[in-house]
Amino acid sequence: MKTDLIKGKPIKNIILFSFPIMGSSLLQYCYSLVDNIIVGRYVGTDALAAVGNVGSINSFIIGAALGLTAGFTIPVAQNYGAGDYKKMNSYAGNSISLAVIIGAIVAVIAHIISYPMLRLIHTPSEIIDLSASYINIIYFCVPIQMSLNNFNALSRAVGESKKPLYFLICSVIVNLFLDILFVKNFGWGVVGAAFATAISQICATILSGVYILKVNKTFNISKAEIALKKAIALKEIKIGIPLSLQFTITSIGSMVLQTAVNGFGANVIAGFTAASRAEQVLNIPMSGLGVGTMTFVAQNYGANNYSRIIKNVRRIYALDLFVSVICSVVLISAGPHIVSLFMTDYNEEIMNAALHYLKAIAQCYSLVATLFVFRNVLQGLGFTYANTVAGAGELFGRVLVALVLTPLLGFNAICYAGPFAWLLADIPLIVIYLIKRKQLYSSEG
Repeated sequence: MKTDLIKGKPIKNIILFSFPIMGSSLLQYCYSLVDNIIVGRYVGTDALAAVGNVGSINSFIIGAALGLTAGFTIPVAQNYGAGDYKKMNSYAGNSISLAVIIGAIVAVIAHIISYPMLRLIHTPSEIIDLSASYINIIYFCVPIQMSLNNFNALSRAVGESKKPLYFLICSVIVNLFLDILFVKNFGWGVVGAAFATAISQICATILSGVYILKVNKTFNISKAEIALKKAIALKEIKIGIPLSLQFTITSIGSMVLQTAVNGFGANVIAGFTAASRAEQVLNIPMSGLGVGTMTFVAQNYGANNYSRIIKNVRRIYALDLFVSVICSVVLISAGPHIVSLFMTDYNEEIMNAALHYLKAIAQCYSLVATLFVFRNVLQGLGFTYANTVAGAGELFGRVLVALVLTPLLGFNAICYAGPFAWLLADIPLIVIYLIKRKQLYSSEG
């Protein structure tokens, strides 16, 4: 059943639409979460640090690729809102081909640069081979990951957010079963965790692809529409590149920051990794509302409902700020319990690093709420260049902390790198939105 975001009560419908997205995000996150928990508990601290250490590199390579697919489907949502289903199907078909082709190219590049990048971020010698073994298996599935992300985005573009959740439930069950089988029973270590993730993602991609191409009645994508058309492909790439650059730029900042973290040793890396995972879980409600907001804005922009967009952005922002307060409370109170899930042999240094990081993040969660709202509003309007500008702000913030403040303040600077980066991203996003809001008022009049 689709959620109507063009008519009805906007906030209620956005929340209803966003709940399955939050569930899907949680399940997608569970791929790495399960890997971390199983590896940390059944292999050891070095293995956990090895898997966590590749997060910034994955954001740089895979995140950049997935950012493109997010851009591919914005015209799909806009044309759905406009009622132009012929164009909608053309954009949808081209996005499927682009996801596979670009994914294959990225996979080749990723395998070439992965080990040099591990050295670049000063990965400790005791975990570098483990990290390389893990990510090189994951990178074989970049085309699968891009296709999965694209199929799910197509469903959401037309107001369907529940089906991706169902497919991911099946996938996570497969991942959990295979993780236990490969890591605990077969003793394959981080390699087993990587294979489990890859196989489970293939399962989800097959299910979501069959649904879009054969079952979903909103789409009618023929072979002719899947064949690349230059004008459509170029427009989708033009919209997607700023989103990809956002992931690339911010992940460069994360890699620089990870380099600084790596200087504190394996125990602090493990604590930072576990705390970062807890933070990512608590980001899911705001992230889910952000995706719901983007779809709402894109559909209503296509339908020329500009006043509906402007009126409800304020309400959405107030809702996100409220959610951020709840997340802060949960992060402080439940954070230590989440951290303890990742390992059985944690020590005082690991736990102190994790708790210090969680406390700093919880104090500043309203900044990330602001980021999710205005970044997704501008994305839905098609002004994706704003994401690149915001990403540059995040990059500057993390690099400044890693290279200048960490030598002076130690790990305490690392803990506040995120909030500082969010602040520098929020400022240009708010300014750009206020300019675009004025333009929407003029267009409405």
